[in-house]
Amino acid sequence: MKLIKLINPEEVSKEEANSYRMRKAVRAVVMDNEGMVALLYVSKKNYYKLPGGGVEEGEDEISALQRECQEEIGCDVDIIEEIGSVVEYRKIFNLKQVSFCYLAKVKGEKGEPDFTDKEKENGFQAMWLTYDEAVNALLESKATDVEGRDYIVPRDVTFLN
Repeated sequence: MKLIKLINPEEVSKEEANSYRMRKAVRAVVMDNEGMVALLYVSKKNYYKLPGGGVEEGEDEISALQRECQEEIGCDVDIIEEIGSVVEYRKIFNLKQVSFCYLAKVKGEKGEPDFTDKEKENGFQAMWLTYDEAVNALLESKATDVEGRDYIVPRDVTFLN
């Protein structure tokens, strides 16, 4: 998948990043039949993000993305196409994360999210916005933590654009 951005606000060298723990993740720009885009609002940390998460052991990217969409927005999805990948060097976590993003469409009826306890603690809320509203929500996010402000929001703005 085509690399579209490297997020490296702490100016980590490639050599240092290669010593970090590696995490593969998937994200989706999910659209419903009315052209609305799925976003998650992390209310306790005041930012928006795209649905997605880590690829688990033995899972491929597409299966991971379908699982994450079911869990976070309560929807089965069809993958339409690849958008691209973003690499993040997160020095604060000694983590090199590669996120693969896809364009997806809701398949069937929308259901209810099944958030993890940690997601519930962080105040996750699934919402559906127009494309312009989704871009504005991300751009206007005032994340109260470094992870949201320096990594998650810039990554997801890149994917939406």
